[in-house]
Amino acid sequence: MRTHPTTRSSKTMTASPTIDSAQGSAPAPFQLGWLGETIAYNLRLAQNASFQAFSALTGDLGLRPGWYALLQLIGDNPGVSQTSLSLATSRDKSTLTPLLGDLERRGLIRRDPDPLDRRGRRISLTEDGRAKLALLADCAARHDARLNALFEPEQQQQFISLLKTLTESLNKDTPSPGPSADED
Repeated sequence: MRTHPTTRSSKTMTASPTIDSAQGSAPAPFQLGWLGETIAYNLRLAQNASFQAFSALTGDLGLRPGWYALLQLIGDNPGVSQTSLSLATSRDKSTLTPLLGDLERRGLIRRDPDPLDRRGRRISLTEDGRAKLALLADCAARHDARLNALFEPEQQQQFISLLKTLTESLNKDTPSPGPSADED
């Protein structure tokens, strides 16, 4: 039987110690009110915690957590179009293009003209990009193992299913993707 970490109430959160310790008192509970009971707010907190834990594993590899997914998708789909990558990542062109520019400047991807569409670009990993992806994939596997250890296998499947349901439902109800709020 796995042991599960205890979680603090979602209605309160410890205030920043720097604010309270400057006044010489213990941290006061921060009232989240109704936000502490919402899916959206807790999903964002979970995403932030996951990104921070992944960043701790990657150390000084010099990439943000969200960039790993881009490199992995490009590596799994060599020559992918920017349009297809945009759809796969739920990012609009205005947020994806600068991220791809950063990866290209770092020498991790190559954007070549699409022979069938002069306005389009086909994206592939460079040799440096494949090497960086291999390092990041190891970190991602360790991170995923840590996340999986928090849940029983059937809970993992249910959680992933619920997240997919949430994503599909929100995507269906939203006319077009707006700028992504990712912390990439």
